[in-house]
Amino acid sequence: MNAIRTTFLLAVLTGLFMAIGFVIGGRGGMMLALLMALMMNMFSFWNSDKIVLRMQNAKAISFQQSPDLHEMVARLSQNAGIPSPQIYLIESDQPNAFATGRNPENAAVAVSTGLIKRLSYDEIEGVVAHELAHIRSRDTLTMTITATLAGAISMLAQFGLFFGARNSNSPIGPIGSILMVIVAPIAALLVQMAVSRVREYEADRDGAEITGNPEALARALDKIANHAKQISNVYARRSPGMAHMYIINPLAGKRGDNWFSTHPNVKNRVAALMEMAKEQQLSQNESWPRSRHNAAQQTGHAQSAPRSAGWRVPKTARDQRDNNDTSKGPWG
Repeated sequence: MNAIRTTFLLAVLTGLFMAIGFVIGGRGGMMLALLMALMMNMFSFWNSDKIVLRMQNAKAISFQQSPDLHEMVARLSQNAGIPSPQIYLIESDQPNAFATGRNPENAAVAVSTGLIKRLSYDEIEGVVAHELAHIRSRDTLTMTITATLAGAISMLAQFGLFFGARNSNSPIGPIGSILMVIVAPIAALLVQMAVSRVREYEADRDGAEITGNPEALARALDKIANHAKQISNVYARRSPGMAHMYIINPLAGKRGDNWFSTHPNVKNRVAALMEMAKEQQLSQNESWPRSRHNAAQQTGHAQSAPRSAGWRVPKTARDQRDNNDTSKGPWG
């Protein structure tokens, strides 16, 4: 049902794109708009991961820089039944994460330094598993194409405002043209929000199944949402069209940013995960895949995370400024 709904919403976006083309240039403009939409989607298909990672200033992390993070991603990827994606680091104090890539074989997961510092091991597992669920369902490609189409509709609408709306020979008249170029971008944004919200609930549930620990993901969502209101994400603000790709809206800290939120209400997501934990009775169900950290907690042998290089955030330019920060997570 979610796949059908997503396909329908993408079709609506394409229809809006063609409608603006029709306003600007009649049938010829509509066909040209359709051709442009196809070309943009093809470009997004092959280059979506590179575009998003570059816009968010994400840097690749080698195994030597963070072996434990690589081990976590590899283990959870095995649980999810997909190849282990590339791992990237975003130098941002705001805890957050996103996934990108056209398919599971060409995917990447990016986590922020704030996520590693401020969340516990099992909470980071929940976040990573959520992103792996997006990759497995190919949501990363869907969301990139959605963002591309929504941005193109806004751009084309502005073009139509100066040309099509002033054209007295427009198929729907000048007044209809003006209304179209105003309404179309808003409708595109609403469709983009709908696509994102549909995929987030499913990724929450799939991510919880990958780790077998819905409560950890619920805690992570709550923490990230609270920090996002207080800590700005510079790179997300520079490219607000990519905000829907993060696990939590990275723009929640400024007034007005939540008016057209691309993410479901965090309280509803947390409630759904807690209900899932209750239904499955995970604390007594040993059939779920467990990490070595969770297993150690259950047996009473859990120890604090070792302070080795593998548990620390890879060195960045901000390390010296962070020395006085006492809110440290499992990677230091």
